[in-house]
Amino acid sequence: MPATNSVPAPATAPVANTSTSPPRPVAKSPEPVFSEQVSSQKTRRLKVLHRNLFQYDRSVERSVHRMHLKPFSDAKQRVLSHQLTCQPTAPVIAYEDVFGNSTIRTEILGPYQELTITAESVVELVDDDPFAFANLPIRPAFPVSWMPWELTMLSPYLTSAELPETQLRELYDYAMAFVERNSRDLMETLFAINLTLFREYKYVPGSTALQTTAYDVFTARQGVCQDFANLFICLARLLGIPARYVCGYVYCPQLDSLQSAASHAWVELYIPNVGWKGFDPTNGILPNLDHIRVAVGRHYLDTAPLAGTLYSPAAETMSVHVHVSEESN
Repeated sequence: MPATNSVPAPATAPVANTSTSPPRPVAKSPEPVFSEQVSSQKTRRLKVLHRNLFQYDRSVERSVHRMHLKPFSDAKQRVLSHQLTCQPTAPVIAYEDVFGNSTIRTEILGPYQELTITAESVVELVDDDPFAFANLPIRPAFPVSWMPWELTMLSPYLTSAELPETQLRELYDYAMAFVERNSRDLMETLFAINLTLFREYKYVPGSTALQTTAYDVFTARQGVCQDFANLFICLARLLGIPARYVCGYVYCPQLDSLQSAASHAWVELYIPNVGWKGFDPTNGILPNLDHIRVAVGRHYLDTAPLAGTLYSPAAETMSVHVHVSEESN
């Protein structure tokens, strides 16, 4: 069963998207909040409905599925409620995977020709001023150095994609151009990459596939959120910055459609003395009150909302419905 597919910038006003391509899942630029007390911080409560329908041309006798559908609960977001239903029903095993993601595994013994998986969540997001880290007195610069034990822990997020050396060299030179233009300042370099991917790369649904590489996106200058995340991850790792893939949802109140524009992907980079910070190159902003984190990993396959194996030679048709709405606190 294929997995489902699913905006820091310098502290300036957001840049309008003048591209003639189809609209991106644009989130609002966050308003800074200077209070350090969580009780006085702005919050937003979002409700997520995520439904997948799988239909088969013949009976499936057995299948095994892995799901990442429950959002994170931590200091930045809190899951107020979560309900997962599957039809046909089957026993489930809930556990935390190696990346810390809430994960469900289930085995369905058939026969069945239709499978519906529905997840409903209510999440409260806390505004923690995503730009605050850029104003810290410590200003890391290139080259970035890591302690040996840090390298051990971060190595999965520093390993570059397996691409031909000539392609990696071209991507490295592209990344280093940002470093040199920003006087080797780490923060400004990352902000510049985030904005450039937003401004200079077209959002074109259906133009890529799961097999599309970071180099393909770099040369074509187009893609979708997954592709921009993959390219940013590749550039960051070539510069020695640990990077991981984030799969989740984005609240898009300006969109009339209730469909899957709300599924989203972005990146988190590990910054010295700061920790993991989110960057959304699709929208050129830092994630905050519009972004719901569900799963993180080395790449998309670690975070896919749904993945599985069929033990029957059945052809599959899949439809996805995702809707994110705001609830009053």
